[in-house]
Amino acid sequence: MKGLELARRYWEECGRPMLAEFPELADKFAAGLCGSGSECFGYDDDVSRDHDFEPGFLLFLSLDAEKSIDRRTLFRLERAYDGLPKEFCGVKRERMIPTGGRRHGVMDTGAFFRSKCGSPDGKLTTADWLRVPEESLAEAVNGAIFYDPSGEVTAIRARLSFYPEDVRRKKLAGNLLLMHQAGLYNYPRILRHGEEASAQLAAVQFVEASMRAVFLLNRRYRPFYKWAFRALRELPLLGELADSFAYLLTSENDLQSSRVKSAVMEDVCALILGKTGELLEGQNRQKPDALSDPESAAYALNAGIADEELRNLHILAGV
Repeated sequence: MKGLELARRYWEECGRPMLAEFPELADKFAAGLCGSGSECFGYDDDVSRDHDFEPGFLLFLSLDAEKSIDRRTLFRLERAYDGLPKEFCGVKRERMIPTGGRRHGVMDTGAFFRSKCGSPDGKLTTADWLRVPEESLAEAVNGAIFYDPSGEVTAIRARLSFYPEDVRRKKLAGNLLLMHQAGLYNYPRILRHGEEASAQLAAVQFVEASMRAVFLLNRRYRPFYKWAFRALRELPLLGELADSFAYLLTSENDLQSSRVKSAVMEDVCALILGKTGELLEGQNRQKPDALSDPESAAYALNAGIADEELRNLHILAGV
């Protein structure tokens, strides 16, 4: 059983009955599982169960001054959670650390989202959107919320569901420019200097930028790097590029291999440019035939950003 399904069943069979002891909190909490951990993305397997895998869920409560819950009630709630079955569906629980010290248990809603995006309510400025790590945003909106009568947690996650369009364009523009610099320009030049190790760094930079571009085109956050390929293969748009990226990362840089790698990079650029052209054409901001390479596409995207202040920032401000 996957961790997310285990959490849902544990909530339904153990957590929901427990909350009947707190009728005064019935509309003040939400329950679910999201945040750090492969199970929150649905990527847990036998290997990942060697640490931090247990039946459990998060109980979100707003503990700010306006919605304050007295200390005695909070203590009772934490004790009640700690008293839930120590084993469920054959999986054992670890000892709970109070007030959401780990990945399960009672959690202050504002503190959780502040830890992921810097804002307790998910309201971000343009500067915030550019600054917050993408993998942290992915953790804010992954998993599932099982119960949320007030809708507070659901609303915050909706605000963070993906970048505003202008921010997406800025980030896509920056990554397209990096693709051009690292793959089409620097990779072959570095090899002419005989620096195979540095050439591989350029290939890695190209893959990193290209992967982020693909996620941006799909309107999906790229998760932490160890799950990046797993998530990439699931994308409906250009997910098939995972094999090309794997080849670029694992192949040699001798004369014959480097020629193949350069051709693969050109193919990757062509596919991403095609989808970028569709994006621009759909918004009537630039004709796709004006995009001859990732660099020209980058500047075309940047020129179409509606927010003048954001548009005038350095083109790499989003990467």
